[in-house]
Amino acid sequence: MRTILFLSALLMLASGPAPARAESAPAPAATCTATDIDCMLGLLDTTAATITEKNWRDQTLRETAKLMAKRENYDGAIALLDRIENPDTRAMTIRGIGMAAASLKKPPASYAPLFEKLSAAAAKIDHPPSHAIAQTYIAMAQAFAGDDAGATKTAMAMENAALRNKGLGEAAEIQAERNDLDAALASIGHIDDPAFRDKAHRTVAKILSDRGQYDKSLSAAQKIDNAYQRSQAILHILARQVTPDEIALGD
Repeated sequence: MRTILFLSALLMLASGPAPARAESAPAPAATCTATDIDCMLGLLDTTAATITEKNWRDQTLRETAKLMAKRENYDGAIALLDRIENPDTRAMTIRGIGMAAASLKKPPASYAPLFEKLSAAAAKIDHPPSHAIAQTYIAMAQAFAGDDAGATKTAMAMENAALRNKGLGEAAEIQAERNDLDAALASIGHIDDPAFRDKAHRTVAKILSDRGQYDKSLSAAQKIDNAYQRSQAILHILARQVTPDEIALGD
């Protein structure tokens, strides 16, 4: 008997002290039915507040905000932004709210109040790169919502030239995906760097070509100043039609 007790003691010593349990908060009382979406969103919000790890909490709040926006609870979604500590995650949440709202396909003018509030939220981000990214995301969401004038206004308000041109180029890509060549070309027309403008025209031409909009693609391609870049855009249009299963022409 003593031998068994001695061996048990040795095993306990060899295994070391028991690992400490991770800190956790008690689960909030579930008072919702699973199909009551608004109540469930409130439960998710309450649960997120108990997450002790900042990155996980921020991530959960980001996804909660996107779902709220899908339910057209824009004010509730925006209110979560102040609780997100990481500036990059806050910028991504602004994007998520805007894109979720835009996916509802409401009349473009109806989004103006939301985008004004998102712009105000972006202005509160005191990390310059994240602030600029948030503005770019807002312009993209506006373009996705069909608010092309708003997308241009948001992008043109950016002080950093490179980021401003990027914002205009991103808007143009979304407009091309809508098959709206005129809107895409208008956005690109505000880009003040020739090389970036050529790249944007080529990207738009590729998007349109990939969607089978060959005439529109050619119109974009012909606006490329650099002869090599223009030739590659034309080559892509041809390859899409002649060898669609073999095409591999890079960007």
